[in-house]
Amino acid sequence: MGEAADRTLSGLPFDVFDSAPVGVVATGGPDHRLVYANATFQEIAGERVLGLPIREALGDLHQQDYFGLIDWVLETGEPLSLRELPLDFGDRTRADGQRRYSISMSKIWLGADEAGVLLVVAKTAGQARRGGELDSIAEERRRFVLRYQSLMRVETQVVWVMAPLGQVAEPSPGWEQMTGQSWPEYSGEGWLRAVHPDDLPGVRDTWPEARLQGRWDHVVRLKLAGDGYRHVRTRAVPVIENGEVVEWVGTCADVEHEWQEEQRRKLLDQAAAATADIGGLDEVLGMLCHVLMPSVLDGIGIYLVPDFDGQPPEPLVAERFVSIVREGLGPEPQPGTVRFGPRTAFVQAVRTRRPVHRIFPPGDFPPDLAPPGADEWFRSAKANSIALVPVIVDGAVAAVLDAVICGSREPIGPADVDLLGRMLDHAHAHLSNAMRFQRTQRVALALQNCLLPDPPDVPEMEITARYRPSATAVEIGGDWYDSFLLPDGATILTIGDVGGHDLAAAVTMSQLRNMLRGLAMDRREPPGDILRRLNVATEALYGDGTATCILARLEGPENGEWRLEYSVAGHPPPLLVTYEGEGRFLEGALNPLLGYGNDQPRTSAVAMLPPRGTLLFYTDGLVERPGENLDDGLERLRRHAESLARAPIDDFSDQVLARMPIARKDDIAMIAVRLPEIQDRPLTGSIKLPDDPL
Repeated sequence: MGEAADRTLSGLPFDVFDSAPVGVVATGGPDHRLVYANATFQEIAGERVLGLPIREALGDLHQQDYFGLIDWVLETGEPLSLRELPLDFGDRTRADGQRRYSISMSKIWLGADEAGVLLVVAKTAGQARRGGELDSIAEERRRFVLRYQSLMRVETQVVWVMAPLGQVAEPSPGWEQMTGQSWPEYSGEGWLRAVHPDDLPGVRDTWPEARLQGRWDHVVRLKLAGDGYRHVRTRAVPVIENGEVVEWVGTCADVEHEWQEEQRRKLLDQAAAATADIGGLDEVLGMLCHVLMPSVLDGIGIYLVPDFDGQPPEPLVAERFVSIVREGLGPEPQPGTVRFGPRTAFVQAVRTRRPVHRIFPPGDFPPDLAPPGADEWFRSAKANSIALVPVIVDGAVAAVLDAVICGSREPIGPADVDLLGRMLDHAHAHLSNAMRFQRTQRVALALQNCLLPDPPDVPEMEITARYRPSATAVEIGGDWYDSFLLPDGATILTIGDVGGHDLAAAVTMSQLRNMLRGLAMDRREPPGDILRRLNVATEALYGDGTATCILARLEGPENGEWRLEYSVAGHPPPLLVTYEGEGRFLEGALNPLLGYGNDQPRTSAVAMLPPRGTLLFYTDGLVERPGENLDDGLERLRRHAESLARAPIDDFSDQVLARMPIARKDDIAMIAVRLPEIQDRPLTGSIKLPDDPL
């Protein structure tokens, strides 16, 4: 007869009885189809054809009345034990009293709706040994029935038997076929050598718990014979006699396909949840990267592709805006502009709009694969495969996802490439919205930048400005900054925020800023008086519109210090940071916001500023966070600015933006001034301006 799998027409796990020293036969259904016969029974009765009714399969048995006993066991469910019975299969056995057998019959269940009979057949050697022999047979029968009943509660592909403490107790042909281990190799605890090293702690941790719960159900990676590691579900239940566990009987089934599908489903769900409320294209793609790392990939990068008509330009200039690598494989390639030649795999993915998938020896990649600036990382991390997957949004290639696996890990396979494509397809609606958002925001930002002027060039003084749009709004906003020189050589600094975040707010912002320029140029007067006149114009021209503002006049130095005269209209206070790293807010001249108070006087204040100090004006988006007291945000800004007191003014501005935990729901405008050291002559009056600057 063939292998155990071939002898099991019902697909159930009878190979646990293959090595039994007694004959084991199983039948199924009311016609008692022969579904199993082990090797010992074959020695007794000869080879038999499975699938036939037992009366036909054992038609040469002279004692035909035995079949009626099988009917009785199936019908009543009562077990039956018979002693010293002759079995005569033609010429193979004799009924002369010298070849007699003890037979036990028990009802079993082959499945939810089909019952059968399990027969255990053992030779006897005479009346003198009958009692001990029968006890042994009864023990075997009970053990086999218990094993079989336990196995009915689990699925199977490989069947194994363990001692109560987890040592493999009997050979398992299925295990040997699956893992390639021999019986001496996997006996005892040797089977653990087939478990993936990363999964061993889980096996050891779950086994004691399984002993308490009476069931073991665990997925591990097993090293299969000639096929690497695959996910296998191991299930086991105890065989219990007299309330004690005498052994465990279990199964292993290859579930690699099911495991991969489940992981893909989870990743798709995670990707959908992670990108549900995100507006920016870079954020959507960035979240997808974090979902994929490190469960699927060792390295991933996103390259934003510019709009183009027809074929990709030569060279294709893309922006690497995010690059993430698994811990221990860094440093990752840095964001920035990257140029791709026409024959690179990257351009191939963009041109064909199809993924490019390559596998190669670790660290030995073709020159056209690694993006410029990433080749050293590919080499040091021993990359073994890459997938370049185009991100197509509304018919255009918006980006390219660069996925990498390294070292001895299983290279990227077609299923992984398919998963990446499915994740991008799954997020298409979000990507489409993000793409439209980004294009609209890009236009709005360009318009905003046109409305915001560059700071003037003042000898010995450094002035820099920053504007960061809201991450969640596509319209231009009402934040502004401005800086210009007066005819007398003084420098005007101003910053403000018009209420609202739409085109109307931007228009009002532009008009207020231009009016403020004209009012400041019109006459030499304190900043508070200028804001009073601006407030009159605001209330007359814009009705219920409001705005915050700071207007400051900087001149000097006088007696070694710079003089700042300023007025604040409902705006966060300016921050002064000395060269020694001491920061304080200028909290004088506080006045109502613009659009409120009619023609009421507004105050001004004067502050003396030390050389090499830094003066910072900013809008509330830098310091306000939902649910947080404004004082907390101001204190946080002061601490960060103090630590950057001696940084170059551009680095100071960039780092302040980078370090502050910004809510990103509002625009941010900043203007920073780095005061020079004391000069031999005052700066005021040193600049020659045209007679009519307007």
